[in-house]
Amino acid sequence: MAIELKPIRYIDYKVYNVTPIKNKYGFRVILTLEDNSQRPVQHSGFLKKEEAEREKYKVIAQLENRTYVVYTNVTVQTYMEYWYEFIIKDRLKSAGSVDTYKNCIFNHIIPNIGNLKLVDLKKGHIKKLYKQVYDYSPSVARILQTVVNTALKDAVIKKFIPTNIASGIKLPSKDKETKEEKIEEFNNNYHTLVIDEKKTYKIEEIVTLIKASKNTPVYLHILFAVLMGMRKSEINGIKYTDIDYMHRKLYVQRQLGKKKGLKKEDVAVKTFTKQEVQLKSKSSYRVLDIPDLVFETILEERKKYEARRNRRKNDKTNPFQDLGFVCCSTYGRPRSRGFIFQHFKKLKEDNNLPDLAFHKLRTTYTTILAKNDFSMKAISQLLGHSSTMITFENYTDKNEIIQDCLEDLEPFIERVIESEEQPKIIDCSDIETDIIMQEYYMSLVA
Repeated sequence: MAIELKPIRYIDYKVYNVTPIKNKYGFRVILTLEDNSQRPVQHSGFLKKEEAEREKYKVIAQLENRTYVVYTNVTVQTYMEYWYEFIIKDRLKSAGSVDTYKNCIFNHIIPNIGNLKLVDLKKGHIKKLYKQVYDYSPSVARILQTVVNTALKDAVIKKFIPTNIASGIKLPSKDKETKEEKIEEFNNNYHTLVIDEKKTYKIEEIVTLIKASKNTPVYLHILFAVLMGMRKSEINGIKYTDIDYMHRKLYVQRQLGKKKGLKKEDVAVKTFTKQEVQLKSKSSYRVLDIPDLVFETILEERKKYEARRNRRKNDKTNPFQDLGFVCCSTYGRPRSRGFIFQHFKKLKEDNNLPDLAFHKLRTTYTTILAKNDFSMKAISQLLGHSSTMITFENYTDKNEIIQDCLEDLEPFIERVIESEEQPKIIDCSDIETDIIMQEYYMSLVA
């Protein structure tokens, strides 16, 4: 269990002269705390008297500037457990981000450097940690870098350490990186969507997939993904009340997932991962035009929804859950992220389609727009991205795009830790995707 580290504030101090201590040199500091108690701190282990004198003047400067570290015996483990439990958990907005930070802290930081004293932490320790994790997984190492930097920034503020020694330390890189690998590294550091045309579905494959999925429970999931570019969790969160039937628009304003702070025992059975939660970022709140094929399918699904609700209105054993979700079971229950997998896998196997992840449908949608000269800004808004950083391999100059997008760079941490400001819904319905996509839709229903 994490120990809450209360702040220790001193109101006065006294620094004694350098003296021999156990065949070496050192000096003592006596701090007078707010409650008028005194706290002694010893600085020793210097081989030469001159070294101890230099350290003494350095300590005096820190005491005067109020940057002196009072916590001298706190280990990395104790601090990281405290930081996770009492600081960062409250700052993070989603259960997914909390889990990500928890994984870095308890599976990588504490096992590797947890026994070190926080004040004894050196740049070499951080570099070694980064290399170990990078060899295990470059993507995890990138997240770890953010976690370590943020934790040590807070440690400086809380007076656990005088400076953030992780600042400026880069992740390891391969000995001989190609230009493409460097660009990919750049992209990954800033959560850029990288499009490789060879890893998206072809038009004829999408036609096959949509036709084959028509009588499956994931038909609407596939339409929302490939014709509107929506994320899996966003699709599961769509309700009929989010649809403007008159103007054929969809308001994307929630997703389903784990709610921060909840435990399985706090919610009904089989609903732990189906909680209504905020979207990935403020930019994810958007309004989209609904293509004809999707709109007609929603209307058909609505009729089935009403029929099932009426048929089970008197069923006391398994009542219909009238929650209003568009993608739901025959009993009205929302779908989980894992539900799509089994049906999607079978569709690919039965129809000899490439074994690409469901998320590649969203990537395919992006590719179609990019090939038809839609601007990066327009595509980013449609996808709900927080910046215009999207690169396209095989038919776009990656370096040129990166230069164009440098102004839009935001620190990674700002994407993980959202502000308290209410998200503004971005109206993407004026981005005329219908014009260029209409021929694409017609080929699907032909």
